[in-house]
Amino acid sequence: MQFHFSLMSQSDAEKIADWHYEGIYSFYDMENDPEDLQELLSPEKRGENYWSVFSNGVLIGFVALFRDDLSMEIGLGLRPDLTGKGLGSTFLDEIEQFILDYFPTVSKLRLSVASFNIRAQKVYQRAGFLPCKEEMIATNGGEYPFLIMEKYLFNT
Repeated sequence: MQFHFSLMSQSDAEKIADWHYEGIYSFYDMENDPEDLQELLSPEKRGENYWSVFSNGVLIGFVALFRDDLSMEIGLGLRPDLTGKGLGSTFLDEIEQFILDYFPTVSKLRLSVASFNIRAQKVYQRAGFLPCKEEMIATNGGEYPFLIMEKYLFNT
């Protein structure tokens, strides 16, 4: 699977806004958090932070990148029908390589994952992310426990 990244278009944002995950993962449906949905759908708020990820010309996911000096906060999503099929590690590796290529001075990645999402936590740990702390984060109309994970990058 070969990946291509491009700044998110309005059309891609609208497609992603309609994604629906199954079972407990419906927590990640964009419609559940009006602020996140508004940010995704607004070209001004999206700015140059949201990237669409394609494979063979087909939208398969997205990544949101928020730089803070030498670190970068990342948020990501794989198209619902592709989750749970063993693609997470490859998807994450490609995102990391994109960051290394496009933002060569970034030396640390940080992400937040819902505490219940053990499946994603395992993918992140296999990729070298380490759990740092648990934090309550306001989202989806309430506050939920999230695990904050970090990884140091070594650009060669």
